Amino acid sequence: MTGRAFLAVLRRDLFVTGRELPSFLAQTLVQPFFFLLVFVVVLGRGGFVAPEYGQIMLPGLIALNAMFGALQAVTLPLVFELSWTREIDDRLLAPMPVWAVAVEKIVFAGLRGLLASLLMVPIGFLMIDIRWPVEGLAPALLMVVLGSLLGAAMGLTIGTAVPPRRINILFAVIFTPLLFTGSVQYPWLTLADLRWFQVLSALNPLTYVSEGIRASLVPQVPHMLLWVCVLVPVAAIVLFTLLGIRGFLRRALD
Repeated sequence: MTGRAFLAVLRRDLFVTGRELPSFLAQTLVQPFFFLLVFVVVLGRGGFVAPEYGQIMLPGLIALNAMFGALQAVTLPLVFELSWTREIDDRLLAPMPVWAVAVEKIVFAGLRGLLASLLMVPIGFLMIDIRWPVEGLAPALLMVVLGSLLGAAMGLTIGTAVPPRRINILFAVIFTPLLFTGSVQYPWLTLADLRWFQVLSALNPLTYVSEGIRASLVPQVPHMLLWVCVLVPVAAIVLFTLLGIRGFLRRALD
């Protein structure tokens, strides 16, 4: 019964996403598209960045889409569902444990992050000249999946921790620092001469997803060891999932 109810709720969420496909595409693709356009195409034509900068930027944007696509899919809706609208009460009536409702949100958000990340690949290939080794595709997909689950787990934690009256600070205090310290725009190892920022970037889980995708697809670019890039997100997923479920139980049953 629990498994069927879980799948039914998941199918409903996926169906709603399909009906809102234009808004989903705009939410997940507009920002990375303009990052690639301005930082690689426009600045590249002007000679302000090296021609090969696209090889560094595109894997970072794929990581960004995986994590932020999942994070945004659960954080903001959850803040509303747990406060003003109390739509979460309908889900709690489903014949499955309350913690399973939280896990469903992670799975659903992870699928959205995975889709948002994969959609960025053809856009990147259309905009810049880049080639990836075939043997790097499987580990890169693994990193994308980990990045999506990580974003979903972080989104669940944030969505249950931030009170509704503080929702306006999410972008300024949480999303923006995550975006610019996640090694999306730069390889982490090149920060050796800016040690304080390198340490700050190492505290951001997005850094390991970005570096893992670069290690898989553009191994000639300086990068972290791949096993480190796998281990840290796995540990972070476990940590944030436990914190998120704990917060969800507290808020949902309040």
